Amino acid sequence: MEPISFPGDRDSPLSPRPPGGARGDDAGGHRPTEINALLGRGTHFEGKLYFEGRVRIDGSFRGEIRGEDVLVIGEGALVVGEIHVVTCIVTGGEVEASIRARDAIELYAPSKVTGALHAPAIFIDRGVQFDGSCKMAPLEEEPGERSQRAEAPEPDAEATAQPAKSSEDGVAQRGAAAK
Repeated sequence: MEPISFPGDRDSPLSPRPPGGARGDDAGGHRPTEINALLGRGTHFEGKLYFEGRVRIDGSFRGEIRGEDVLVIGEGALVVGEIHVVTCIVTGGEVEASIRARDAIELYAPSKVTGALHAPAIFIDRGVQFDGSCKMAPLEEEPGERSQRAEAPEPDAEATAQPAKSSEDGVAQRGAAAK
């Protein structure tokens, strides 16, 4: 079965050639346009989807999508929920979601997108119906990543030297400020 090429694909005629001019297998050993999973037309799914590789949705999906590669939302699709992927390409269908992409978000006509977009690179084709907010900036750390770092903070020399003392109003104070 010949892989399908989409606008924005690395092997698409619309995408720029990488340095060196050659197109072929990437470091992962699979062809960049190969679809690892497909939720086809007439299929309805509700829940959480976690994936690696390229996934295409042409059916109905409601819930949370998290992936380590490219999500393609095709014509006839209806996606409602939250999306957090490396790259999100919407070639048609309807999306009502917050889309966060580490690399890029690409919206092509005749798609209809409602929600918040956040990625370092965002492309919206003429003819796309978009209603929402758009933030073109690198993604911040995930809340889970921040909390893991907060659990093991660097020791503060002053804080470790003297124990905390309670003031009259019940607020803990450290060091020379405590009386």
